Amino acid sequence: MRKTITYVIIAILVALLVVGAFSGLYLLNQPIGIQSSGKIQIVAAENFWGSLISQLGGTQVHVFTIVTDPNADPHEFESTNKDAEAVARASFVIVDGAGYDDWALKLISANNIPDQKVLNVANLLGQKVGANPHFWYNPYYVNETVHQMYTELVSLNQTDASYFTQQYANLNASLGVYNQRLSEIKQQFGGTKIAATESIVVYLANATGLDLISPPAFMNAVSEGNDPPAQSIVQFQHQLQSGTVKVLVYNEQTVTPITVEMEAIATQNNVTLVAITETVIPPNALFQNWMNTELISLQNALNSTLSG
Repeated sequence: MRKTITYVIIAILVALLVVGAFSGLYLLNQPIGIQSSGKIQIVAAENFWGSLISQLGGTQVHVFTIVTDPNADPHEFESTNKDAEAVARASFVIVDGAGYDDWALKLISANNIPDQKVLNVANLLGQKVGANPHFWYNPYYVNETVHQMYTELVSLNQTDASYFTQQYANLNASLGVYNQRLSEIKQQFGGTKIAATESIVVYLANATGLDLISPPAFMNAVSEGNDPPAQSIVQFQHQLQSGTVKVLVYNEQTVTPITVEMEAIATQNNVTLVAITETVIPPNALFQNWMNTELISLQNALNSTLSG
């Protein structure tokens, strides 16, 4: 009797091993990028790119975004084991590049996943380390990045190519609203002198035709978490006191004694303050809605200078 029970147990174990083996083969033979859930597993280093890829992928993707905390500085972010695990499971990873999120590149390199697709936005745009990494504030760069995202999704799941094509069309239509507001500001206020505490505003100023006169040395230093050169501080102070600057745009996620001082000087000289953020706020907002809200604040501030 004992021998019979033993044989039964062995037979069950063998059967389980066979089933497990076939299950493993099934998962290995899934289309590239498709997990057992049926969705493409995607990791976005920051939530501005995460929002866009989520809208493109819709129901066919699962997106894990690493930097979502409005109080976190992507420049100085420290990844966790959870982030590393997410990257290891992902079929597609999106990073900003240009030195902005080197921590994400380290995670990708450490895992070294075969066939894993990586979209390095800086590389896509032909930008190198040292370039202004705030590419999501440049509408042309956003359009180029979204197109590449779409191309990568189709390559990962050709079966749902028509679905991604419709999602791409929908997203472009939605982005058109904020692009139109950029054009309105450029048409109405092009050439108006503004100031900024960080280089994050450079792309925005270019897109709207505004004349950003702040010392580059000051803006770059603050963006990189460094103390601005003394000469640039003095120059910036004189600009804010000159009466020619209409608006000061500042990053409310970067508060330092020198930025607070400049905001105070601006207020004392009737320069209107406009706050922007480095990441999408609230974190669950759509990229284009977040951008449009910031543009409305800028437009209203510029309008107030006319009435004033």
